[in-house]
Amino acid sequence: MLVLAHVSDIHIDGSERNTARAARVLDHVGGLPVDAILLTGDIADHGAVEEYEIARGLVPADVPFVLCPGNHDLRENLRKVMLDATEDGRAADGPVNQVLRLPGATIALCDSSIPGRPDGLLGDETLDWLDAVLAAAPDVPAFVGMHHPAVPLGIPYVDEIRLGEPERLAAVLARHPQVVAVLAGHAHTGAATTFAGLPLLVAPGVVNTLLTPFETKAHPPIDLDLPPAVALHVFDEGRITTHYRPVG
Repeated sequence: MLVLAHVSDIHIDGSERNTARAARVLDHVGGLPVDAILLTGDIADHGAVEEYEIARGLVPADVPFVLCPGNHDLRENLRKVMLDATEDGRAADGPVNQVLRLPGATIALCDSSIPGRPDGLLGDETLDWLDAVLAAAPDVPAFVGMHHPAVPLGIPYVDEIRLGEPERLAAVLARHPQVVAVLAGHAHTGAATTFAGLPLLVAPGVVNTLLTPFETKAHPPIDLDLPPAVALHVFDEGRITTHYRPVG
């Protein structure tokens, strides 16, 4: 059995509130017997070095960890602080694509950020990287993640800035039947849908929760009072089950 803790959009901005909410979630998952922690973007709110330094201090040191950027992140600063200056062969401001190979699973997190824009896109370099990562272990179950969801979720506020040209990602996934699920963040709400014939599992909000149009008429449709939450993906006997848990 494989258990993945999926956290997203902690938006560290130097405020006590955001830091405390992120700490609650990461402390919680750090105390669970999870196989890895996945952080799917918007780690910092302004992309500042100081924000990443706070975030790095919150991540449990004894749990395998993998991340990708979101639209609020700054690649160069994220790479400098969160990746411990790991040499990945890319320019400092190039895509931050990360693979974590666990016993029995490959986790590939792709950089869907477009510097200076809120919407997302997987560029040629990233898609080629993903194709190669999956081709290298065709018999190992794989999880593919990124910040931006590839399909609308029924929340116009975020659907307008989702992943562009998702058919290009679908074409890569179609070549690799070992992919179990696609994971995303960005929407600040726990959601489960499908994409390219696979489960698309979206991490819940940490600093706030976005609401659907039938839950609120407010714009932006943000609830600041709901507790931060985490997605726990359990892969067992070829089947993935996701549990969404608020962290009080």
